[in-house]
Amino acid sequence: MTAPGHSELHGTLAMARRQNQSFGFGQYRLFSLFGFEVKLDLSWLLLALLISWSLGAGMFPVDYPGLSRQVYAWMGIAGAVGVFFSIVLHEFSHSLVARHFGMPIKGITLFIFGGVAEMEKEPPSPKSEFLMAIAGPLASFLLAFVFSSIETMAIANSWPVPIIGVSSALAFINTVVAVFNLVPAFPLDGGRMLRAALWSWKNDLRTATLISSRIGRGFGLALMILGVIAFVQGNLIGGMWWVLIGLFLRSAASASYQQLLFHEFLHDQPISRFMRRDPVTVPPSINIREWVEDYVYRHHFKMYPVVDGKNLLGCISIEHIRKIPKSEWQNATVREIMNPSSEANTVSANMETEKLLATMVRPDTPSRYMVVDDGQLVGVISLKDLLELITLKLEVEKSGQ
Repeated sequence: MTAPGHSELHGTLAMARRQNQSFGFGQYRLFSLFGFEVKLDLSWLLLALLISWSLGAGMFPVDYPGLSRQVYAWMGIAGAVGVFFSIVLHEFSHSLVARHFGMPIKGITLFIFGGVAEMEKEPPSPKSEFLMAIAGPLASFLLAFVFSSIETMAIANSWPVPIIGVSSALAFINTVVAVFNLVPAFPLDGGRMLRAALWSWKNDLRTATLISSRIGRGFGLALMILGVIAFVQGNLIGGMWWVLIGLFLRSAASASYQQLLFHEFLHDQPISRFMRRDPVTVPPSINIREWVEDYVYRHHFKMYPVVDGKNLLGCISIEHIRKIPKSEWQNATVREIMNPSSEANTVSANMETEKLLATMVRPDTPSRYMVVDDGQLVGVISLKDLLELITLKLEVEKSGQ
């Protein structure tokens, strides 16, 4: 399946200092395809194991009896590899259309529920959204046709049974993926097509997203109910799988609408609108013990700009003192351990807030910045403050629905 479209995973779901677009298991770069970086989240290995086991221990022995266990195992592995490349090509089709319409794609990531093309912004028009969404199912249908043709050719030419079996399975899987993604439930591709149609009809992206995301939440709930029924009937693995997919879709559908509100809230807004003005500053001459007792314990911030008169020298944070024994706090001054002001810890007051937030949620980047205007300190902005403000905004919007 295609994961919740594209930029959603960059927004609301990313609001916990995301692990570099990872889905919780860590991810690794595999290769680049026409400029798109393909990454594998380790959670996808669970899906690969499930596919290999289902094919090698379930489908193939029933459909093609008489082969050895080792052959069935290799057929299952080949099927999982085929599914891997099928998902990559499915997402690659989304990415090509997105690039055509000027939507930057950071890359393609495979995870336990399929794959996701990581868009950095929403489609610019209903047409671009519709074409980008339908590209995935069309690619899956094309793959199904290709594998079905291979199966037909293999049968006609008496090729080995494993080739026939694997190509038949991949034709079936790609057909299921295409049909499932055409369900008009956001954030599946069919849900995105529905949103594009509603967007074009009502000329209101927010309303279109709200309606399609509600349908997506309802579809997710239906899958969960079906999963529970299957579980009760004895289909433990299948039931659990449907419940997990339903939970994921419900969460992703809700996040999709929240992401849109989040984008509207921050779009084209400068940092100066959300920063803390008149921040607490620290003189460079005091020692570390004075700083901790008179500033950290009193104001409860983790980072403080260091200012001498009107000149911004740098900043000091809790991280700076972790390597200094308490016995040396009396002798070390703030000036000696601070970080000088630079592009790494300062931002312009006119910078777009949404652009900064995209940077702050990445790993190994500061979660607090000093805000400067014409070289002068005018405020401080932190990820924590931004997320609290965004959460408050989303709560207000939710109560007004």
